[in-house]
Amino acid sequence: MPNNKAIEAWVTELWTTQIPTHNFYHNLAHTMYVVEKVIEIGKAEGCSREELELLRVAALLHDIGYIHKRKGHEAESCLLAKGPLKEAGYSNEEIKIINQLIIATKVPQRPHNLLQRIICDADLEYLGTKDAAESSEALYRETVHVIPHFTHNEWIQTQIKFLTGHQYHTDYCKKNSEPGKQDYLRQLKVKFYSDELSL
Repeated sequence: MPNNKAIEAWVTELWTTQIPTHNFYHNLAHTMYVVEKVIEIGKAEGCSREELELLRVAALLHDIGYIHKRKGHEAESCLLAKGPLKEAGYSNEEIKIINQLIIATKVPQRPHNLLQRIICDADLEYLGTKDAAESSEALYRETVHVIPHFTHNEWIQTQIKFLTGHQYHTDYCKKNSEPGKQDYLRQLKVKFYSDELSL
């Protein structure tokens, strides 16, 4: 049986020692949130114990590529995880599935099966929660570190466009997260147009 505790320990060590300090959103807290959500959504969608374990490991690994790069971090995550996954006892077929799950989280998301739909929704489940605005602000702070001239109003406009085009992929999130996401989208539109009128 693969040693998933070794993977979790390795990921925790990476996030606490090697990930850039300006990762206000993509950090250990976000990673563990996605881990929690893949299990929650996976159980609701009827996944087996083995499928839940693959989802959990993929969620742990999906953002570690931020150690080296922002754009293309998904593929980098797969490269970084290859050795540790083999050492932990995962088979080549399991590693292939985990890699496919990690790559599926790339935006725009285009999942091809149930497990990929689950991890995609887990990664963006926060959009339908009361913490959406706080998480969005953390992501803006992280983004503006890389793009210093990106204004907050431009960020809101970008978020409106993203949320308008986004869709959840699982029945669970369509039912439980979509209503909250639509509320958040309405709040962003009100804020954006209010700010535009005040200029």
